[in-house]
Amino acid sequence: MTAGQHAAPAAGVRTRWRRWRRARPFTAGLLIALGGAEMLVTLRAPLGVLLHVGPQGLAAYLVPAILVICGVLLITTPQQRVFYAVLSLVLGLVSWLTSNLGGFLIGMLLALVGGALAFAWTPVKTRAARIAPEAGPAETGPTEVAPAQREPVDRSAPTESLDAILSAEPSPHRDARAERG
Repeated sequence: MTAGQHAAPAAGVRTRWRRWRRARPFTAGLLIALGGAEMLVTLRAPLGVLLHVGPQGLAAYLVPAILVICGVLLITTPQQRVFYAVLSLVLGLVSWLTSNLGGFLIGMLLALVGGALAFAWTPVKTRAARIAPEAGPAETGPTEVAPAQREPVDRSAPTESLDAILSAEPSPHRDARAERG
């Protein structure tokens, strides 16, 4: 077998991996999971910086563990990205108090940046492109693909401007209340 025959399957795997990774907030989930893991590592460091006793000791392990879980769940179920993003932002801030100053700031910053990226991430909408008719035998030039159709405009949204709504006459039930009071 030649080298060219081995390159084709590797390129297909790379393309599938890239397509899977781009269909979800992969970088955000990875940053959140790394931030939680870093906080867990700093808790086990033999530095003796902070002493955790009682419920605070449990929170010191619980907050980073939930951050790691949020990062993994963000990658596996991107439909719930807003919930995981908000939860990781809140837990990243809480880690300042519970987990050695948020893993000495590094873990907290990783969790906050990952949460912000997850909150800002939106899935790519694929549009079906219209295919141009195939060229006949007489035409040898390249065929052009027509641009994708635009999505329909949402007509349920109000079309009046805010100024028009505010300057409108008050409704009768408001006048009746004003006359009574």
